[in-house]
Parts: sequence; structure tokens; C-alpha cells
Amino acid sequence: MEIKPIKNERDHKRALRRVEVLWGATEGSKEHDELGVLATLIEAYEREHFPIDMPDPIEAIKFRLEQQGAETSDLVGVIGGRTRVYEVLRGKRALSLNMIRNLHRKFGIPADVLIQSRRKGSKRFDRVPGSRPGSVRLKKSA
Repeated sequence: MEIKPIKNERDHKRALRRVEVLWGATEGSKEHDELGVLATLIEAYEREHFPIDMPDPIEAIKFRLEQQGAETSDLVGVIGGRTRVYEVLRGKRALSLNMIRNLHRKFGIPADVLIQSRRKGSKRFDRVPGSRPGSVRLKKSA
């Protein structure tokens, strides 16, 4: 068992190939121990070199509802009334601190995900000012 730090992409690929060989090693064996150490090194390398952005807060709410088999109407009382729920989900109203607390408590959505602002480039479109209702002239908004 020769384990070295993962310093670059070549080391990363080598470690991943070794994990494939060791996968399914008997618990308590030297191979299983090596697998555990390699997994820790790979995780640390990937966390630094391939960071994962936090999800958009509204997308996180929608995803959690889907995960739990809940409906948009289940947000009534958590975020506010029906109108407030739809304003938030459409990006017309920001989440308040109280809404964030309630969503975290009721649905277990991490508060740090909910606290962040909506990302620029989020999928939300508004009419271009001066265009006719129903017109296809749209602008992408944050």
C-alpha cells in the first residue's frame, strides 16, 4: 500500500483507477483500509479543484418539494399566503428571514442555501418594458 498525496490531475486519475481495483474489498482488510484512505484523499482533492456551487434558493425549494412529494400549496403558511408563495416562486419577492427560518424548519432546506441571492442568469423572464402583453419580446432577468 503506497499512498501519496494527490497533487494533480494525473495523480487524481491514478487514485480513481486504484479505487476501482479496491472496490468491494473485505472490511477490515488492508485493501479496505487503503480504499478508505484513497477515498478521503480523492474527496479533499475534488472539493478543492471541482467545487460545487450552491443551488439557487428557489430551485432548492422546488427540488425539496419534489423530493418530499409536496405541492406548492404546502408552502402556504410557511412562506405566507398563496399570493406571497407565488410571488416568491416567480422571483418577484425575496425570501425574508422569517420565511427562511420556516423553510429550514419545515422542509430541512439548509439556511445557507436560502440566504443567498438569486443568481444572475436564473431561469426567469420578464416582458421588455413597452412591449405588448403576450408579445414574444422577452428579456432575461436575474
